[in-house]
Amino acid sequence: MTASDYPLLGLFWTMLIFFLWVAWLMLLFRVFADIFRNQEMRGSAEASWSIFVIIVPFLGVLVYLLAHGDDMGRRDLDAAQANEQAFQAYVRQVATTDGTAGELSRLADLKDRGLLTEAEFEQQKAKLLAS
Repeated sequence: MTASDYPLLGLFWTMLIFFLWVAWLMLLFRVFADIFRNQEMRGSAEASWSIFVIIVPFLGVLVYLLAHGDDMGRRDLDAAQANEQAFQAYVRQVATTDGTAGELSRLADLKDRGLLTEAEFEQQKAKLLAS
């Protein structure tokens, strides 16, 4: 019996090998990204890990994950939290602007205090409503 006797089994085996290969490539790129993202690691250590992962890829990735797997998760979590904080700060900054209505009320206030003439107020109001 050969694999040609069971074509569906051959297809399954091929798909399994292909998906495992893709998963391993993703893991390999993730390890390389983490090697160079790690701020605590010096240049010589980065070079050593890179050479180890290039020369003995499967063993290098496995050993790196065993040695730095927890740190990889911590760095990912820190990066996600920093991105979330930056996003929240941006949303707060954008949400505090009043938009056109706020600008119009500020222009009306300036006109009421005598800092803008009626013509200047109408010109700025037209410009705001046009945009």
